[in-house]
Amino acid sequence: MLLTAFGLVSVALVVTNIVLFTGNREAQTEFTNRAQYIQQSLQVEPLYQGIVRNLAEISAKTNDPQITQLLTAQGITFTVNQPQAPKDTKGQSK
Repeated sequence: MLLTAFGLVSVALVVTNIVLFTGNREAQTEFTNRAQYIQQSLQVEPLYQGIVRNLAEISAKTNDPQITQLLTAQGITFTVNQPQAPKDTKGQSK
């Protein structure tokens, strides 16, 4: 009777181990996929920044409301700096 109980406990532990192993493997696969996505995103980040910067510059130069709305819809805002007046250098000597 005691050996039967130990046998049942052993089978239950083996089944539990299999379930935990499978769950752990799925979690590891998901983690690996996310890490790969992040790594690939970092590689194209400069490209995305350049695209956004150029769109903002075009929108500012042409006052294009559609591009501004597109950027705003993606959570990107920008301000247009006014051109600075040239400094008066008449009184200065070098």
